[in-house]
Amino acid sequence: MNILKSENEEYKRLEEEHKKLEQVLDEMLKKRYLTADEEIEKKKIQKQKLHCKDRMAQIIREHKN
Repeated sequence: MNILKSENEEYKRLEEEHKKLEQVLDEMLKKRYLTADEEIEKKKIQKQKLHCKDRMAQIIREHKN
């Protein structure tokens, strides 16, 4: 994966985006309660993270072939 980080810009960008989304989500989850809007935002962030992770996995599979 280190090779992918240095050679594949999309993978690198996705990894950075995933980390940023994780940080935002962690901050949200520190709150005792979330408003309805915050719950919606949390779900959006979780979906974005999953999309990043899925695409990263796809890139890894393509790289192995």
